[in-house]
Amino acid sequence: MSEDATASSPSCLSLAELCAEVESQFQERFGQAPQWIVAAPGRVNLIGEHTDYNGGFVLPAAIDRYVVIAASPSDEETARLVGADVGEEVVLHVRGSMEPGQVTWASYLQGVVAGFAARGCYASGFNALVRSTVPLGSGLSSSAALEVATATLLEAMLECELDPVEKALLCQQAEHKFAGVPCGIMDQFSSVLCQQDTLMLLDCRSQSVELVPLDDTDVTILIANSNVKHELTGGEYARRRAECEAAAKMLGVRSLRDATFDQVEVVRTALGSTYGRRVRHVISEIARTLDTVAAIRDSRWQDVGRLMYASHESLRDDYEVSCDELNLLVDIAQQLGETEGVFGSRMTGGGFGGCTVSLVKTSSTDSVAASIIERYFQRTGIQPTLFTTRPARGAHRIK
Repeated sequence: MSEDATASSPSCLSLAELCAEVESQFQERFGQAPQWIVAAPGRVNLIGEHTDYNGGFVLPAAIDRYVVIAASPSDEETARLVGADVGEEVVLHVRGSMEPGQVTWASYLQGVVAGFAARGCYASGFNALVRSTVPLGSGLSSSAALEVATATLLEAMLECELDPVEKALLCQQAEHKFAGVPCGIMDQFSSVLCQQDTLMLLDCRSQSVELVPLDDTDVTILIANSNVKHELTGGEYARRRAECEAAAKMLGVRSLRDATFDQVEVVRTALGSTYGRRVRHVISEIARTLDTVAAIRDSRWQDVGRLMYASHESLRDDYEVSCDELNLLVDIAQQLGETEGVFGSRMTGGGFGGCTVSLVKTSSTDSVAASIIERYFQRTGIQPTLFTTRPARGAHRIK
């Protein structure tokens, strides 16, 4: 895919290039080379949206956009943290009381430090510099990547390697407590556990992981960032979760993972229109996710595409978390169709803006991206940001 159709620098940097820049910036800022460099990726969810906190299945992949942190020990009793992308320097507490406060980008890191401390793993003072190529507010889990990168750094600093599942759950709790976002487990599990050239089928109830190869070089993941983010997501996300919990209680099930359409029919009147549509999305989306895995294993890309479009329609109409810009991006992709190289497309992430994910023929990525950019801009006046990705490696230590 040509660079003209992708995000401008630094988003186009490879991980190696990003790490080299971070190391250089750290040296310039702190007057020494970093002792540790770690990386954690964002993620894109191919299908299985708003099912994770309902105990269902999701099918994400790590993307080749990363949070990178470089760090070295210091003589201070706190951590001095430089956010190179935002031009801010903050101080984190590493000992004593660590309580949630006003939410900033540093809250995610403080929550992880607090999570380690609660396990008796106390960090000493350190200097750190953070860079990210995961687009903010795009539904690609920039916050989870930041949390997981911090946890990976602390593992290196403290020479204590957590069980991967424990690590992901620690990061999830950091987001719950220090950012006030009641997220499910998908984002943190993806950043920790995903592997190169594979999708991750995650059972969000049992927390078991099954790797699904996506190594067909004729098929590429294309991400389109609408570059809009409507200011609804925090409250609306929490509201959807509460609606699902209330509906599960009315159905007499532990979570909507256990609900069936037969059960819904029995209490349809009591559920009402809104709860009924939310339940219909979750039940059908869980089934679509498992059907998609089977189709991918058989290289039935047309079936995968059909399931992706059905997922988007359900998110748009039953779950009501899409928006005009996301709908337009999916409509454009669907209009291009398989003859132009598009198998399927859908919104991805929490919704109300952010990104769509499409499966496209590798040979058609440039032409598909160019068409989407042109048509979307004509209709909205907004320049979208598109990039391709292969399923990438999860969090790891670089140095």
